[in-house]
Amino acid sequence: MKNLLIALAFVGVSATSFAQTNSVIANKSSVATNSFWNNWFVQGGVDWNVWYSDQEHGQNLTRNPFKSFRGVPGIAVAVGKWFTPGLGLRVKGQGIWGRRVDDDSHLQGTHKKGNKYWLINGDALFNVSNMVVGYNPKRFYNLVPFVGAGIGRCMSTDFYGMYLRAGILNEFRVSKNIAINLEFGWNRIEGDIDGSGSGTGRGWISHDNNVYGELGLTYSLGKTSWNVTPDVDAINAEHQAAIDALNAKLRDAENENSNLRNQLRTQPKTETVTKSIKELISTPVSVFFELNKTNVASQKDLVNVRALAKYAKENNRKILVTGYADSATGTKEINHKLSVSRAETVKAELVKMGIPAENISVKGLGGVEQLSPISFNRRATVQIID
Repeated sequence: MKNLLIALAFVGVSATSFAQTNSVIANKSSVATNSFWNNWFVQGGVDWNVWYSDQEHGQNLTRNPFKSFRGVPGIAVAVGKWFTPGLGLRVKGQGIWGRRVDDDSHLQGTHKKGNKYWLINGDALFNVSNMVVGYNPKRFYNLVPFVGAGIGRCMSTDFYGMYLRAGILNEFRVSKNIAINLEFGWNRIEGDIDGSGSGTGRGWISHDNNVYGELGLTYSLGKTSWNVTPDVDAINAEHQAAIDALNAKLRDAENENSNLRNQLRTQPKTETVTKSIKELISTPVSVFFELNKTNVASQKDLVNVRALAKYAKENNRKILVTGYADSATGTKEINHKLSVSRAETVKAELVKMGIPAENISVKGLGGVEQLSPISFNRRATVQIID
């Protein structure tokens, strides 16, 4: 029971490390965590298992993993899930055949005994390639170290043993859902798993050691990629640019209001209503446009135009519309075309207000620098001419 608690504590530490590192990996990879049902995978492969038993201490046996008394084939299957591009968990089972290496050399004369067994464990996977270099769904090779813990059973003698493990999984991408695995692992197991009680060994052979190499396939289930998170810095920069543009428009509007107030203050007082009306209708009304635009910037600019149009209609007067552009931008030819187009836009509005088209004259004066700031010159003026 003590050993079981130690193994479970080890798995818990691995899971805690996973949870603590999750946000770091997501930020490093610039991806958003997917739903629970995404990024699952299954694995299958064939093993070459090599056994170094605790009973062989002092026999000076060769360590060659390809000697028949040490090595034997096996199979393995696993299922797991990636929680971030860098961190995943899997449950793996392996086994079927094994070896027990001890000092009973008179049995079979080769220090070996057959042993049927199975091992089942949980692993924490660390995709170092994604963690260090950054997430890349099309990367051909991924280096994935792992650590884990598990339990094994010797079916030949009905013995159990707890173990800790570590290894490296090398993944080679074949397609979106398939990868070839080359895995190397080490299971350090309590001394019962080979069917014999603990020996008197020291050092690394104080336990049974199963070292294996595995060749297999990984098949990814469902969605295998990760959603890239927006570039927050770029979005903030874009928002700041929009705010700066709005602030610039606000400053232009404040300057325009200031100029209009100055015009009102300097407008001479009239002695009669008739004189006031004559001055009002003889004063050009401005309609403003944005840079390189021919559509009216604000419908509020048409309020005074409607009043002037009403007077012209009731008194059968003719109207002159003059278009302008600012001289600070565009070529002379472009500004002339732009000024004419702006005048035509205002003429179309006057026609909608009931002014006959033949009573409206249009001309364009191109780029000018009559007003300050220069943006105020992007306009068209409307005035009664007779």
